[in-house]
Amino acid sequence: MPPINTDEILAKVVSDSICMSSYKAAIQGPDHKRVPDNVAQNPTIIGHEFCGEILEVGSQWKDKFSPGDKYTLQPAHNKNGSMTAPGYSYSYCGGDATYVIIPPEIMEMDCLLKFDADAFFLGSLAEPMSCITGTYHAMYHTVQGSYVHHMGIRKGGKMAILAGAGPMGLGAVDYALHNPDVKPSLLVVTDVDEVRLKRAMELFKPDDARSKGVRLVYVNTESEGAIEKLKTLAKGTGYDDVFVMAPVRAVIKQGDAILGKDGCLNFFAGPPDPDFKGEFNFYNVHYSGTHIVGTSGGNNDDMRESLDLMSKGFINPSAMVTHIGGLDCVIETTLNLPAIPGGKKLIYTAISMPLTAIADFEKKGKTDPLFAALDRAVKRTNNLWNAQAEKYLLNNAKSIY
Repeated sequence: MPPINTDEILAKVVSDSICMSSYKAAIQGPDHKRVPDNVAQNPTIIGHEFCGEILEVGSQWKDKFSPGDKYTLQPAHNKNGSMTAPGYSYSYCGGDATYVIIPPEIMEMDCLLKFDADAFFLGSLAEPMSCITGTYHAMYHTVQGSYVHHMGIRKGGKMAILAGAGPMGLGAVDYALHNPDVKPSLLVVTDVDEVRLKRAMELFKPDDARSKGVRLVYVNTESEGAIEKLKTLAKGTGYDDVFVMAPVRAVIKQGDAILGKDGCLNFFAGPPDPDFKGEFNFYNVHYSGTHIVGTSGGNNDDMRESLDLMSKGFINPSAMVTHIGGLDCVIETTLNLPAIPGGKKLIYTAISMPLTAIADFEKKGKTDPLFAALDRAVKRTNNLWNAQAEKYLLNNAKSIY
């Protein structure tokens, strides 16, 4: 890399969480809204859910940042409406690298955030959690006879998170149950994968949710009659807030069908197909006031809220992570991401390690002392990735260099 300019910052990347958006960028190339048209001639670095340590600070930012600061960042800086972002648009700034040069617009838009936590991976998960936080804030409801939009989910309302047992769905469940402000009274989580639903139920138990005033129900929607079953759970009123967590036409149709009066549907998961379309009942739009929003990422306030909730122990995004790997597995993992089961794939960029499911640590540990130690570490926290496991990995895994 070149020497940094006075308005740039040199930083080490420690961890990056691979997002489905990176897969979309890889397969779409210049057709992706954040990827430059000349990417074939001037390649960019993917990975936008990253964190690490600041190494060198350009003179312009010395009053705000110092070498040794831990950082995470909000990639969608939106300066002058620009769609450029780390992980999509820059030759020297992306999470799947060992060192990066952070461009000035990130600091100018206050998107470089210092954080003090006992684990780097929490900084990587702050960005996906901010997307979820932003989703909740983007929901809106109205009062008949008024044109005022009341932002946020309906307090004490009925909520459904469809295709919600994946990593982002689990984050949405975590936020719904544990944020200290507005909670639904009914939360229905659906999926068509019984294994994922079982894991979700183990992580977020209905009895624990009940103690927080939320009735939590899991539903497998693979069988016929799923829409009627969901309507029955809402006792005929329909749902106030519906999150569609997968770009699947059948799921959109399902979400539309269960909306109640003034119900808000959030199309959360961006499709890889630019021509993707789905059905929506416009009779209900006209007579029942149903409406739809779409969110793509969070903003700075969402990032700060996510970091604050994590630091205070309200939410624990560790549930999102199911696989750990080193920098040398990023290409294969990214290009095959939709076919790899489980949740978030967490990459530590300074190590060499094949992508490995946390569930396979015990088996691999029978022949590899590294995985045996990692297995012991995660079993202390209900098989969730944690600070102790991260520290051991960073100190003992094979270096990528």
